[in-house]
Amino acid sequence: MRIIILLLVLFIVSCNLFDENRDNTAIARAENKYLTYSDIEDIIPKNLNKEDSVLFITNYINSWIKESLILQKAEINLSDNQKDFQKQLEDYRKSLLIYTYEKELINQLLDTNVENSEIQEFYEHNQQNFVLKDDIVKVRYLKVFKKAPQLQKITKIYTSSKPKDIEKLKELAHQYAEKFHLNDEEWIYYDELKKEVPLKIEQTTGYLKNIKNIEVEDSLSYYFVYIKDFKLKNDVSPLSFETQNIQNIIINKRKLSLINKVSSDLYQEAIINNDIEIYNNTKNEK
Repeated sequence: MRIIILLLVLFIVSCNLFDENRDNTAIARAENKYLTYSDIEDIIPKNLNKEDSVLFITNYINSWIKESLILQKAEINLSDNQKDFQKQLEDYRKSLLIYTYEKELINQLLDTNVENSEIQEFYEHNQQNFVLKDDIVKVRYLKVFKKAPQLQKITKIYTSSKPKDIEKLKELAHQYAEKFHLNDEEWIYYDELKKEVPLKIEQTTGYLKNIKNIEVEDSLSYYFVYIKDFKLKNDVSPLSFETQNIQNIIINKRKLSLINKVSSDLYQEAIINNDIEIYNNTKNEK
């Protein structure tokens, strides 16, 4: 069977069979279902070479046969009720229509500009929701080959707070460091730092309180680490670390508010225009 399919595919690829006279010619059968040239003509990527085309068509025919066999068994063995998906399809269509309409309303009407003052206010009133699950640090680190020049200079200035030293460190990092992170105003997870630097520090409670700068090495490189600040697990997360998260929360709240308002407005408008009625058809039994 595989040989027959392969020969057929080679014939398809080597010849221009996709013309009007061959569109309805069958290339495969699964019980009483047929796969024709026209079924696969538009799905074959145009940029494939001959070998890849053979592989693509072969895989497609095999997949089509397996799917067709299962589908026909399902048609035979399932009851009419089990095969009736009309309600599910209609419910799904309704959901898609509503989702698409709401998405369009959001695109047109939603204000996505969030002021810093709004972020600050939300943070101050919800700090109980911003508790760290892991340690975070503000840090500079560099990984530098042992044979790189200027190692002594890097050693001297990587913990410096002087603007001229920081600029020099950036220059040296771009020239000689394999990896580096010099934005010490950005909070990152301590675990991210450990992925970059082979730190061997026992993580006891408050361990970060006792370290500021670390110099370690492996067989090829030196690692320079300066921890400018830290927050420990279960501390309140700093605002700058939560800014993007808070902005997303505020925008999502606005989305819900917008959709609820549109729904409520439509309902009230329908009442005013007498476009809705609720009938009480309950009959009182005597």
